[in-house]
Formats: sequence, C-alpha cells, structure tokens
Amino acid sequence: MHVYFLRHAEAESARGNDSLRMLTAKGLEQSNKAGAFLARYGLVPDVVISSPLVRARQTAKIVVKSVGSPGMIEAAWLSCGMSLETCLEELGAYAQMGSVMLVGHEPDFSNAISGLLGLPESDALRVRKASLTGIDLPILQAGGGCLQFFVPARLM
Repeated sequence: MHVYFLRHAEAESARGNDSLRMLTAKGLEQSNKAGAFLARYGLVPDVVISSPLVRARQTAKIVVKSVGSPGMIEAAWLSCGMSLETCLEELGAYAQMGSVMLVGHEPDFSNAISGLLGLPESDALRVRKASLTGIDLPILQAGGGCLQFFVPARLM
C-alpha cells in the first residue's frame, strides 16, 4: 500500500471552537497547489480519508476535485490526537487498496510518519501545513514503511 499524508492547509487562528476553523485565502491556494501537484504527477489515491474538522475537510475536498478521486470519507480517528497504533489499525481496513490519502493534523502526522519509518523520535520530522508525504507501506506495522517523498507546499 502507498500512503499519502496531506496535512491540512493554513486555517484561521484559533478563536473559539477549534473544529470549526476554516481555511484562509492562503490555505485555499495551498490546497489548490497540492491538488494540482498530485494531478500533474498522476498521484491519484484510491481513497481520500479526512479528519472531520472543517479545515481538513476543506483541504480534502479541493484535492479530491483536482485529482478526480472517487470521493472522500470522513473519519473521526483522524481528528486531533491520532496515535500510530490507531493509524495502523484503521489503515488495515484499506489494505486491499493500492493507495490511500490521509488528510489530518499535527503533531499526529509527524508521530505516525516517524513511527512508520522506524524513526526513534518524531522530533526529527516537522510536517508543515499543506505538505505532502508519500510512504510505501508493504507491511502494516511500525517501522514497515519506506519514505518516497516529502514535499512542502511552497515547492508544489
């Protein structure tokens, strides 16, 4: 399986309910750039799974439209606070697919990516807003992944 991690794009600053924060104009631009990048290189996931938080859903919807993916699934397990164990367990339901895109949050993604790559600490990795990480994951276990690419939004 190939797993794409797309951190949500830039959102409004926190004022009130964190789950309702929307993308800024820059965030919309970042999401469009990510979608165009994926389409340009033929990186079309079989399924896009997004955190239910507004900023992640908005990012995912833009990307799905750009790449012509069949659609998006919202998953509560991608909300803030996801563990590596949860990520692996939930990805198991999609093991028959060639590629899965997860759209979510920090520090969850740096923890999950670090764990999949077998890095001792997630501090070695910082996943910036709207960055895209591609990992080949031939076996669903910690340390079972191989980094294919890590692209920040500014380079898309």
